[in-house]
Amino acid sequence: MAPMLEGCTPWPEEFVDRYCAAGHWRGSTLDDLLRGRALEHGPRTALVHGATRITYGQLNRRVDRMAAGFRLRGVRPGRRVVVHLPNVPEFVIAVFALMRSGAVPVPCPPAYRAAEVSEVALLTQAVGYVGPGTYGGFDHTAMAADIAARWPFLRRVFTVEPPGESSPYGGARTDPAGCHYFPLDSVDAPPGPALQQSAGQVALLLPCGSTSGAPLLVPRTHDDLAYQARAAAELVSLTADDVYLAALPAGSHLALGGPGILGTFSVGGTVVLAEDPGPGPAATDATLAPHAALAAVARERVTVTSVVPEVARSWLDALPAARADLSSLRLVQIGGAPVPRTTAERLAPALGCRLQQVFGGVGGPLVLTRPADPDATVLAGQGRPLSPDDEIRLVDGAGRDVADGETGELLARGPYTPRGHYRAPEHDARAFTADGYLRTGHLARRTPTGDLVVTGRVEG
Repeated sequence: MAPMLEGCTPWPEEFVDRYCAAGHWRGSTLDDLLRGRALEHGPRTALVHGATRITYGQLNRRVDRMAAGFRLRGVRPGRRVVVHLPNVPEFVIAVFALMRSGAVPVPCPPAYRAAEVSEVALLTQAVGYVGPGTYGGFDHTAMAADIAARWPFLRRVFTVEPPGESSPYGGARTDPAGCHYFPLDSVDAPPGPALQQSAGQVALLLPCGSTSGAPLLVPRTHDDLAYQARAAAELVSLTADDVYLAALPAGSHLALGGPGILGTFSVGGTVVLAEDPGPGPAATDATLAPHAALAAVARERVTVTSVVPEVARSWLDALPAARADLSSLRLVQIGGAPVPRTTAERLAPALGCRLQQVFGGVGGPLVLTRPADPDATVLAGQGRPLSPDDEIRLVDGAGRDVADGETGELLARGPYTPRGHYRAPEHDARAFTADGYLRTGHLARRTPTGDLVVTGRVEG
């Protein structure tokens, strides 16, 4: 197995062998996934954003040329680059191009501002920043310039401007501090020889919540993230005929790989990216406004999407006035937090589709109800772990396993639950047990049928 990125904890060799033998880890990178789909499904539509439609063949070519452009501009293999974009095609293109160039993208939520982005840049020693010039009335270029002035390793800023607009700062330029600024669409060069990469290497660093306020990043390898997305796609019977609406930020765990964008790509389906919702709160969190989301479902014949409880409630409130044809929709995933039963009971009948509860974050297990589960199971709990090799324990305060029906802290280890956070040894000493189980910080109980019901968080 290739050495992990410095600052990351590898899986023990016995577990690597186990996950490979089980067929979970197949030795293919996420870049291999895109190349394969381009060969198999070149003319099929991969991405939709408003009036923009990009086929798998076009997406692969744009990724190829942007990857060469990143290398030409000094982004070297192993270097980290912050990607701070809303749900636009450039998010997908830039993330895959950085991976193809050997760099490690660090997707940050669109709601992040200077404090959070600066901390992530410092932790990762990011050499680049990819973001909008301005978005939702916020000047991202000015923010990036301020961060670059503080941290001398950040020397490349790539910006995306809305169609028909140009940056108020001009084209490519260099500021007095030596930071270089480029329009992202200028990051283009003839592709060279393909870079040989290992599926055991870190593909992305994904931010996760932290109670301390300090940034925490989860290193996801090609093998583990590809397995998660593929297994989630299989669980919901995703096919090339499915259309997935990314109504949550594209870098969030559900929209990225639960099955999300990567799972949809794994079967050759179509991803519809949430259009720019315009100014206001929706613009800062990249959550599609309810009327626009419902219109997108009707227009693109969306079959699967993911929401959080707050978004689900907003969709329910907007339904009477929307009058959208939602007959194509077959499954709505709801995660991020346990959904109130009253919301869950209303959602499936109102949308005319199945509901799937999902629990889990970027660094822990995915627990899901199954599409064939009876309504009572879907309404009552969060379901069962995604993988047959997910190992789940519920323990009391002394670390002893509790009996079924009793509440305990949820511990987990498995083929897509990393063994540590990025450059966080002190945190990980508390967050993981000696034998590699992640302490999720959530309380849960197990029902007689083996389903998990998340009941709250561990105090303190």
